[in-house]
Amino acid sequence: MTEISEQQSPYLEFDADEWAQFRADTPLTLTEEEVVRLRALNDPVALDEVRRIYLSLSRLLASHVESTIGLFKLRSQFLNLRGQKTPFVIGIAGSVAVGKSTTARILKELMARWPASPKVDLITTDGFLLPNAELRKQGLMDRKGFPESFDRRRVLDFLSRIKAGERHVQAPVYSHLVYDVIPDQYVTVDQPDILIFEGINVLQVSDLPKDGNSVPFVSDYFDFSIYIDAEEAVIQDWYISRFMRLRDTAFQKPESFFHRYSQVSDSAALAIAMDLWTRINLVNLHENILPTRQRADLVLHKGTNHSVDRVALRRL
Repeated sequence: MTEISEQQSPYLEFDADEWAQFRADTPLTLTEEEVVRLRALNDPVALDEVRRIYLSLSRLLASHVESTIGLFKLRSQFLNLRGQKTPFVIGIAGSVAVGKSTTARILKELMARWPASPKVDLITTDGFLLPNAELRKQGLMDRKGFPESFDRRRVLDFLSRIKAGERHVQAPVYSHLVYDVIPDQYVTVDQPDILIFEGINVLQVSDLPKDGNSVPFVSDYFDFSIYIDAEEAVIQDWYISRFMRLRDTAFQKPESFFHRYSQVSDSAALAIAMDLWTRINLVNLHENILPTRQRADLVLHKGTNHSVDRVALRRL
């Protein structure tokens, strides 16, 4: 994180041990086996990490959800409104390979096990990428994951319908194996109490119009946002390590988009991974992802072992 004075920072910062104290009496409802199932490839989060970091975060989110429900009731009374309560939406952003999906899945499980047993859904932005055929047509295959590679209108339509309390809202499905959106396949979101929306560019903004007309950002629909952070060199190591592990797993499948990378030597694969990181993912991190960090309500900073070592919470 950029070093600025405590007085200037919009965040309150805590080390992992300080943050862990805020869990209070929040119960640990996950087992080690469940955590192993939830964590992503090359993200060795353990049960102790859930206890140290995620229980306090779960308690904080419970307070925010409760406060939002209370505000909704007061506003409904004030305006004499009746209708369906809108879901509490949590955005999770950060670089590729930084552990967003693991964080999202752990939070989903923890929140679903709150005493109120809320309905929690998780959607990633991958399904909202333009299909590969369209990306090739527009010359964007090497910009996949950049803001322009997503169907932004479709993302905004999805979130606006979720926030409007609509039922049976469909989100497109993405396959990491074939590296493409699956045609005519959807996941249905049906009035959840909480929706987690995870993706590298969910905190991204666009240029504001000079005429003052409203242009919604994806983050306009968030009630709380989280940015997963780590030093650039550390993320690079994680990305390359994951790529090399995938050569021995998913890339071995003939139907994999990256199957050809399983057929080259280790040294050639390492060079390919470094090129993909430097030419595409690092550029995206610098240009689009990292600049959105300061827009998050909470920043989880990870050390080299994937464990969170610092937490920054935006001041109220």
